[in-house]
Amino acid sequence: MYCKIWGVRGSLPVPGASTLRYGGNTTCIEVNGHDDECIILDAGTGIFPLGQHLVRTEIKKIHLFITHTHWDHIQGFTMFQPLFSDDVEIHIYGPKDPTSGLTIKDHLTNQMDRHFFPVQLQNVAARLIFEDVSGGDRIQINSLIVKTFEFNHTAINIGYRIDSENRSIIFTGDHEWKLNPHSSDDPRFSNMEQSMRAIRQETINFIKGVDLLIIDSAYTEEEYLTRHGWGHGTLDSSITAAREACAKQVLFTHHDPSRTDDELDKVFRESLERNAINSKDPEFALAKEGMEIKL
Repeated sequence: MYCKIWGVRGSLPVPGASTLRYGGNTTCIEVNGHDDECIILDAGTGIFPLGQHLVRTEIKKIHLFITHTHWDHIQGFTMFQPLFSDDVEIHIYGPKDPTSGLTIKDHLTNQMDRHFFPVQLQNVAARLIFEDVSGGDRIQINSLIVKTFEFNHTAINIGYRIDSENRSIIFTGDHEWKLNPHSSDDPRFSNMEQSMRAIRQETINFIKGVDLLIIDSAYTEEEYLTRHGWGHGTLDSSITAAREACAKQVLFTHHDPSRTDDELDKVFRESLERNAINSKDPEFALAKEGMEIKL
């Protein structure tokens, strides 16, 4: 498999001189298999340059997997150039909201309502095929198998594991490791702790042994003190989980938009030092636009 990073920021794009090294586009990842499969994970603003690249290739079938429909994960979709090519077929997968009942098609249609965008989804030239997904699904795309898992976030968020014959990639989308909201002397503490441990173990089992883990690591531990429940992880929590799951290579992503490249380097370096990273640990790196990984 081949993986290329097209967008790494969370919340909103941040172009400018201070973000050139790691990139200012929001989440988008491309994965290709050896049988010409084209899988895209999320449609943040990074999907715009990816789309410009794809229309110059022979690729005519695209599989787009959306983790969830917060703006930073779909805001580039309207400008995805293959949408406007009549010889392209795009399969679009994403979760159905359990409360509102809105499907991934509903969300993307609403985003392209005439009040927000001049071209409506039903008028694009490409052939679109929608499929709702939930945790535990298994989707075969030629030589690749995509497995789904519901990671904890403020909206329903489906992470994806892509397996080839002997290599694997996981993208969590946005994810926060749950904390027990009750104090240890609260009678509810024990039951909640047991439930949370079970959820954590399920999550670790899904990640177990993955070759490349791309994980939401938006905050430092200090920042997280005031951001519980916002739906994002920390560098330290990602390191702990990757060690526990015996992941081989880890990319931290969903970089905070307020952080410059130099500040990213600083918090990353400090997290490695604080966690005493050694040669037996996974290989850790910050996700960077243009980064290419061959597995």
